[in-house]
Amino acid sequence: MALTEPILKDAQERMQKAEAALQRELGNIRAGRANASLLNRISADYYGVQTPLNQMAAITVPEPRVLMVTPFDKSALKEIEKAILASDLGISPANDGSAIRLVIPQLTEERRKELAKDVKAEGERAKVAVRNVRRDAMEALKKGNKDGQFTDDQLHQLEEQTQKLTDEAGKGVDAIVADKEKEVLEG
Repeated sequence: MALTEPILKDAQERMQKAEAALQRELGNIRAGRANASLLNRISADYYGVQTPLNQMAAITVPEPRVLMVTPFDKSALKEIEKAILASDLGISPANDGSAIRLVIPQLTEERRKELAKDVKAEGERAKVAVRNVRRDAMEALKKGNKDGQFTDDQLHQLEEQTQKLTDEAGKGVDAIVADKEKEVLEG
């Protein structure tokens, strides 16, 4: 029965990773509110090396709809501005010589509904990932049973535990999606 714990533990870890990946993806969805994670995917040229903005600058939220990017090295300001302009953010940076201000525009109702659909789609992808982990765990448990590592009763208990893990992960995904949907729709 020694094999069962690693199977369940692995399944639980993989399900948690699916939830974390969902949160990262949803962090990239702009909700009409300033959020430093909007800039996570943006890198700028810094002495010939593509460097993530959050490693080159302090990113703060001085107002609910404003992001302030203050580079640690003022000579990188132009490169940061170029990187933001080249990104898919769709926000024009305002450079004041020492920092860059990004004003997040108010979202239209139609755009909010579109984003809410995107949030649901990401949630569905996360649930598919969780179900795939469940399927893999169930297959590993059945193989262990077939190989005589545990009895049919033990297999049944372990399958129930796997299902509980899956249900918990599904609830976690639903909660993450509900929070982000609320944020998007209320702005």
